[in-house]
Amino acid sequence: MESFDIRKEDGETGGRYVTVVDGHKAEMTYSKAGTSRIIIDHTGVPKALGGRGVGVALVQRAVEDARAAGLKIIPLCPFAKVQIEKHKEWQDILA
Repeated sequence: MESFDIRKEDGETGGRYVTVVDGHKAEMTYSKAGTSRIIIDHTGVPKALGGRGVGVALVQRAVEDARAAGLKIIPLCPFAKVQIEKHKEWQDILA
């Protein structure tokens, strides 16, 4: 899988993971649910970046960050939910 420079923008109530590839911006947004959970609510990848693994990389980064911070994820975004279901090694972070 390709490697992407993913930036995390974290705010008081939520944030996003964002990357720009070949001039196209892809992002995944989340909300904070208390101090121990985040809700992934949207993943947006432009068609120009389709099939390159950008969306999967965004979800993977969120999973890694959640593990490191001791957080659980509630994947309301259908894409994130499917990716976490596909990757059995990520399911430990499910709320």
